[in-house]
Order: sequence, then C-alpha cells, then structure tokens
Amino acid sequence: MRLRTLIDNIDYLDLVNIEGFYNEIEGISYNSKQTKNDDVFVCLTGEHVDGHEFAEEAVQNGACLCIVERKLTLDIPQIVVSNTTEALAKISNLFYSSPSSKLNLIGVTGTNGKTTVTHLIQKLYEAAGEKCALIGTLGNKMFSDDSYHDAKHTTPQAPELQKLFYEIHEKNIPNVVMEVSSHALAQHRVDYCEFNGAVLTNLTQDHLDFHITMNNYFKAKAKLFEDLYSDDFAVINNDDNYAERFKEVINPKTHLYTYGIKNDADVKAENISFNDKGASFTCVIQGKKYDVNLKMNGMFSVYNVLAAITTALAVNLDIETSIKTLESITGVAGRFEIIVNKPTVIVDYAHTPDGLENVLNAAREITPEDGHLICLFGCGGDRDATKRPKMGAIAEKLADKVIVTSDNPRSEDPQQIITDILAGFKSVSNVLVEPDRELAIKEAYKLANANDIVLVAGKGHEDYQILANETIHFDDREKVREIFIGD
Repeated sequence: MRLRTLIDNIDYLDLVNIEGFYNEIEGISYNSKQTKNDDVFVCLTGEHVDGHEFAEEAVQNGACLCIVERKLTLDIPQIVVSNTTEALAKISNLFYSSPSSKLNLIGVTGTNGKTTVTHLIQKLYEAAGEKCALIGTLGNKMFSDDSYHDAKHTTPQAPELQKLFYEIHEKNIPNVVMEVSSHALAQHRVDYCEFNGAVLTNLTQDHLDFHITMNNYFKAKAKLFEDLYSDDFAVINNDDNYAERFKEVINPKTHLYTYGIKNDADVKAENISFNDKGASFTCVIQGKKYDVNLKMNGMFSVYNVLAAITTALAVNLDIETSIKTLESITGVAGRFEIIVNKPTVIVDYAHTPDGLENVLNAAREITPEDGHLICLFGCGGDRDATKRPKMGAIAEKLADKVIVTSDNPRSEDPQQIITDILAGFKSVSNVLVEPDRELAIKEAYKLANANDIVLVAGKGHEDYQILANETIHFDDREKVREIFIGD
C-alpha cells in the first residue's frame, strides 16, 4: 500500500515529515517488538500501555511510518489522527482490500453461548455442503475438523482479523461465523467488517470492570446490530431481558428473526425434557413442528440450538437436515464436557453468574436421586468483583456442596477473591475453601461418591492459570482425568 492511498483514505489532523516519503508500506504493526521493515506502526493508547512510548523501538525494528495521536520527536514520517484505534481498523481493512465484503459474514454476540453457537452454525453450513470458517474463543479454523489456530482474543485485533478474512477468501471459503466480543466492538476491532447477519444469545452481567455499567455493555453489543443493512438479518433471543432494546436499534428493513422458550418467537421450543442422554423438545418453526433429540444437555443447550436453527432459517438452510445435524453433535470442548463417569465430572467455562446458574441447573437435571451435586469454582482477578458474591450465592442455592478455589487470580490476592465470593453465602457449613486449584480438585475427588455429579467451573477449554505475573500450564480436564482415573 502506498502512502498516498493511506492519506487519501484516512481522516488525519496533521502530516509530519511526509515530504520525500516513497516507501511501499509492507505491513501493519501495533506491537513494537513484532514490527518489521517498512511496516506502518500504529501507536495505540490502551488501558495500561501507551504505544507512543514504544515508537522509537518500532522504528529501530524497521517501521517506516507512525500513526500517532500526538507528534513525536522522531525523525520519521508521522500521520496525526484523533483516535489511533479507529485508524488501525480503517487501514487494516484498506490494506487487505475490504475482504469481509467478499464473504458471507455472521457475527454471534452475547454474554454466554457464543462459542457453542458459532460451532453449531459452522456444522450446519457444512451439512448443507457449504464451506464455513470459524473465528472465536477457541481459535480459528477453516472447517469443523480442522485444528484450532491462534486464540489470543475471542475476536482478533483488526490487522489479524482482516488478514484472516483475506486468507479465508483466498481459500475460496464463502462463509464465516465469528464470535464478536463486547471488547472488540468497544475497541473498534470489527469496524469496517461487513456483517451479513448478527445473532444475540443473551446479555447478563460480565465485563463490568471494563464497561462499568450494564448500559455501556449493552451499547457495545448493540453496535453489531446497528450496522446491519436492509438485506442483512438479525437473530434475537426473545426471552432475553434486553431483547426489545436490541430490536429497537435494528434497521426496520433488516430481516428480524426471533427464538425463545417462554415468549412467542419464530422458532420456539416446547415440551422440553432432560435425561442423562441429553435434551428433547418440540421445535415449532413458524407454526410447523419438529421433534428434536439432542446429545447435549441443559436448558442453555436448548437455547444455543434454537439460535443455530433460527440462523439456518435466516440463511435458507434446509431445516430437517439442520435438525438432524444438531442431533448428532455431542458438544464443544470445555462446554458442559463430561470428563469422567461414576462420579460424573463435568468441566465448563461458566465464569459469570448467569453462566454458573445455567450449568448448575443443567447438572441438577442429571443428578441421581441418591446423588449429590458438588460445585467447584473461583473468580478471576483484575475483573468485575461485583459478580463474586453473586456467584457464591448461586452456588450455595443450587449445589449440595461447594468448593471455592482460585481461577486466574492475576495480580490480586487469591484469598481476597475467595473472601469476596464467600460474602455471598448465607452459611459456609457446606463450603470448603482451597485456594490451590489442583488441591481443590483432589478435595472434590475425596468428597464424591459414585452417583454424585461434580461440576468444575470457570476455565473450560483454558489450559493455563495466571498467577501474578506468571502464566503456568493448567488444564481442568487434564487434572480431572489425572486425579479421578489416574490418566
């Protein structure tokens, strides 16, 4: 990309040292250590780090141009803009020639369920004989049987995301389903992405350390739906408390589809039942009824499947084929994943009040009459502290026994996090506290009888634990197998 192309397409406040610049821009960087020759270096101002302080290092590593919010005392061409984060999204899209405009791009957002819903939609496209790439929390993959690649963020930063769209298009994959996080929306990572459809799973408390209020959290999510055009579609969970507010921001010409269980919807589940094999229900789609028998369990799984079926309806996939495909799926890694039987040990990513409540209710549905439900969980450090006592209260209400432990304490004192959780309990008579997560799982092993259900919540697919400034390998699934069956 030439400088003139960049200048002609970006809103700048000032141009510095531009005279005589003839370099071809070969790449985009926002990390000085990863900057290469003839990269444009974008100085992002984040929560903890100011990229302007690393511009000199970027230049030493080969940057030929800097995009800044303030003029730097460096003898290098600079483009001064009001917001480098917005500029990064714009030039990334420009550099890769607007690749999302050449794809059928579906964004899935919500507090819980994004990962599962994206995986289900990918499977439905493939069952219809269409290629579909996936981008999300577990990483990205070009087809469902592919291995995951690069999962630094649920939604990648703009240069990585636009490059990924470019590569997907080059591989002749026409469809992409992507998790869209509230952080990505608020931080402009998905600006200039041309979405053909958007799916809402739900909106409950999470990330208030970043968004501060639920209204700010809603506004971030709503951006995905506000930008839909007349030929696009929106899929909304009609049972969600924010459903009507999401509908209000959607263009009246955008095709709206709803799903639900409690409220009327285009796609609705009735006569729902659960057993140890999964969930069954009658799916009513615009008046027509279908029997659905899932290998996945829990009410949250029913909602996730409804979201996928409604998306299939919106993009004109065959409904009967879609239902058969969904019936064959056993689940997604780290999402209500049964690791061991007798006792049944389930690992789940639930790390929000709503998520924990959903999986505990699902676990209760399959707990034998002579069995107990044991819940092991913690809360992350340097994150929304107000949800900690709420999760404690939910665990006390829904589980027979509770083990409170650590879950990525980061820079916080693990004991303080646990104290915050315990504040939500009315009584701690059935609570065991063990800050060491591995020892906590060993305590669960000692407590559990053959007919008990043990829920290990919070980390799911994650294979690490963040302690202060150190990240160590830690995988709940590995530890459960090692402790409960000796693998």
